[in-house]
Amino acid sequence: MQTLMVWLVFLIAAALEVGGDALVRHGLRTRGLWFITGGVLVLGCYGLLVNLVRWDFSRLLGVYVAVFAVLSILAGRVVFRETIPVSTWAGLALIVMGALTIQFGRT
Repeated sequence: MQTLMVWLVFLIAAALEVGGDALVRHGLRTRGLWFITGGVLVLGCYGLLVNLVRWDFSRLLGVYVAVFAVLSILAGRVVFRETIPVSTWAGLALIVMGALTIQFGRT
């Protein structure tokens, strides 16, 4: 799979994972079984999509986790209007650096 396509898959998969989790979370807080069911289905789609990338499993999820982390924190900030502490931004930077090491640090 070409590099641009891999990153597109990662972005869509992360959006599905964040959205699915948000649906489950909402359903648990409001006792909305339909939200939970929808969230489970969306999370299943994320799992199928992310595994279309034919990389070693450790590399695949190691790099994907950073994409997911970035999208999660941005969703918290923009969609849910949360205040993100500096320590979270610093942790995110470490996660992204780790993913870059996994992606480009091959010997």
